[in-house]
Amino acid sequence: MPTVKVLELVGVSSKSWDDAVQNALKEASKTVRGISGVDILHKTAKIKDGKIFEYHTDCKFAFRVE
Repeated sequence: MPTVKVLELVGVSSKSWDDAVQNALKEASKTVRGISGVDILHKTAKIKDGKIFEYHTDCKFAFRVE
């Protein structure tokens, strides 16, 4: 039975929540091999002058331990 490890990260983007997840995945993939799933825990944003200027996603990425 494989062992799966979970890494929790916060993704940030000025475009969208989806882009924030992609940014977190891109960074995690630099040092972690075999990421197989993601769980989006929370989506938040920073607002300035009545508009969203920064999107944040709290993500948990799963990968198999070799």
